[in-house]
Amino acid sequence: MEDVFAAAIRRFRLRAGLTQEALAERSGVSVSTIRGMETGKRRNPQLASVRQLAAALDLGPTELDGLLAAATGAAESPAIPVPRQLPAPPAPFVGRHRELDRLDAALKSRSGAASTVIISAIAGAGGVGKSWLALHWAHRNADRFPDGQLFVDLRGFSPDSEPMDPAVAVRGFLDALGVEPGRIPVAPHAQAALFRSLVADKRMLLLLDNAVNTAQIASLLPGGDTCTVAVTSRNRMSGLITGHGARHLSVDTLTDAEARGLLAARLGSARVDAEPAAAAELVGLCGGFPLALSIIASRAHTQPRLPLADLADELRDGALDVLDDADPAASLPAVLSLSHHALTDEEAEVFGLLAIAPGPDISPAAAASLTGRGRSRTRALLRRLEQASLIGQDAAGRYRMHDLIRRYAATARNLADSTRKAALRRVLDFYTHTAYAGACLLDSHRESIELAPPGADCAPQPLLDIPAAMEWFDAEHQNLLAAQSTAAAHALHRTAWQLAWTLNDFHYRRGHRHDQLAVWQLAVDSASRLPDPDAQILSYRLLGRAHIVLGHVEEAIEALNQALALSEQQNDRALQAHAHYTLASIWPDGRRALEHARLALDLYRGLDEPIREGNALNAVGWYAARLGEYDSAREHCQAALTLYQHHQDVNGQAQTLDSLGYIDHHSGRHHDAVQHYRQAISLYRDLDNTYETTDTLERLGHAHAALGHRDPARAVWQEARDLFRQQGRDEEADQVERQLDGLDEEHSPDSAH
Repeated sequence: MEDVFAAAIRRFRLRAGLTQEALAERSGVSVSTIRGMETGKRRNPQLASVRQLAAALDLGPTELDGLLAAATGAAESPAIPVPRQLPAPPAPFVGRHRELDRLDAALKSRSGAASTVIISAIAGAGGVGKSWLALHWAHRNADRFPDGQLFVDLRGFSPDSEPMDPAVAVRGFLDALGVEPGRIPVAPHAQAALFRSLVADKRMLLLLDNAVNTAQIASLLPGGDTCTVAVTSRNRMSGLITGHGARHLSVDTLTDAEARGLLAARLGSARVDAEPAAAAELVGLCGGFPLALSIIASRAHTQPRLPLADLADELRDGALDVLDDADPAASLPAVLSLSHHALTDEEAEVFGLLAIAPGPDISPAAAASLTGRGRSRTRALLRRLEQASLIGQDAAGRYRMHDLIRRYAATARNLADSTRKAALRRVLDFYTHTAYAGACLLDSHRESIELAPPGADCAPQPLLDIPAAMEWFDAEHQNLLAAQSTAAAHALHRTAWQLAWTLNDFHYRRGHRHDQLAVWQLAVDSASRLPDPDAQILSYRLLGRAHIVLGHVEEAIEALNQALALSEQQNDRALQAHAHYTLASIWPDGRRALEHARLALDLYRGLDEPIREGNALNAVGWYAARLGEYDSAREHCQAALTLYQHHQDVNGQAQTLDSLGYIDHHSGRHHDAVQHYRQAISLYRDLDNTYETTDTLERLGHAHAALGHRDPARAVWQEARDLFRQQGRDEEADQVERQLDGLDEEHSPDSAH
């Protein structure tokens, strides 16, 4: 094996671009001495000569230490053994194809050879399978490191010891590389320098497992460009990425298919296949956490007669208890506690507060109100929790916590009840006030409701226009639904029904019909607990409308009659008008619907509410058209359109233009119908109202078909069909499909005969 000192001298000389003669002239060391050093014939170099050469080669302090260390160990240097330190490969191993491919790619330079140092910092939450992945990959690629593989568990998050001193790891590597104890320098920095000299120009793998931070591994990184280093850590190791050009590989949970494969590998396919529903529930409850799945598999393996369904019942009732164990290495709570204990008090408090936030994820703006610490400080704390792999951030900048980590966080820190209540109140205020502002943008003519001011340290998110409001509602939809349920569960009933109010127009525009029904069912219950008859009447009325959209006629009639009765008790003409207006949409026979619409119109005309009067005018026109009274229908709809245009109500204009299109089409004025439908669609799209856009597209297709314009009819019906499917309106989609088939049949070769 080549002499380490000789190789180092030659490498430094070639790097400096000097011949042996030129180096001799510059350093004052003879050519024969230099030649003897480089060939290994001079076994006991004078340290003074070594220092002269180092000065001439312009070596830095670290390189000088390494060269001196190599010179000290040069005499009678034995052959360096090839270390094979990797622990036994983990089994079974499933999935992780994307991560394995990325690690393979890290070995290759642009030319395809492993000639560039690549440091892959593999981070992820405790129990997610970082070491499992790293060891599997290392064994799979062991032949690509002919000079050996070094491994050390740095115990960065160990239940029974402090993180390893890096000097201890260096000393272990020197031992593995065959350096005799007597030749190992005393100073830690000299030992690190000797280590770098020994692995220089070697094709080796260094697997540094369970690191706590960049400082712990800095002295373990080789100085050359041929070794590959893989680091696993629960922290993101940003210093390693920034200072050493590491490539970061985030390790996520397993997919459902991978998780099921792991259970099958541990328990046998027959047992998993025998209880597919229970196996699927176990996979879902473990959330793709390899450690959780392994603990469950171990329980099932040691109790072969235990039904998986019983195990799923236990896990559902108390996941953290089931996943706990006296052995810290086999306990998910114990593994998570190590990351938790590494947090500061402030970080730990925010970690606990995130666990009570409603919904599956949280935006930085909502988190700032939850914590009450302001956006800048909250962002810094979220970054720290992300670096600790306790939360993750998606491409949209939203933060998410794994369900099992959330369960742990909810109990890991004993937050005072006052702290929890204040945080929950702030985040609910954030959602309610931001949603209220968005709802007012979606319908500026809607009768407002009164909200209490947001609490201290709550900063609702500003929304500038309708697109911004719709984008925010789209992003926060699941959180808003969860916020309403959370408010009701905590007896914050006014907040619960106010959130339903804020979601009404968004649900309508997006066609979220079942969500609309759910929020108004909850709102009716919450409103009934408030001394506010107006809130009760509004909730019953909009519950009735939600039932109408889903075709629940009896339920709609019951809710709307309740709204009408309450408004008559209050002797409130406006509320009675609202009830009649909504009741009109229930009745399948147009005459009764028209009667309710006319009653609503008469009531509105005495209230000086032009927008609501326009709504009733349009309703009268629509139901008159359904009865074939097209002249009266057109007159009422034109009057409604004039009111809407005067008051700049875009949504009302779109609805009335759609009604006029229907009237035109059914009275034989198909060109006018196309024009009105197109104008309505344009306005609906400006409003981002996909629900009404879909209905009008379907009607536009009929007008095109009546004119013999088959290609335009086909195009709008295909778009309508796809939108119906997206909105879960399968019956409507099937009907449009039949209409498309009818277009094709009309012009098939057989139909020509």
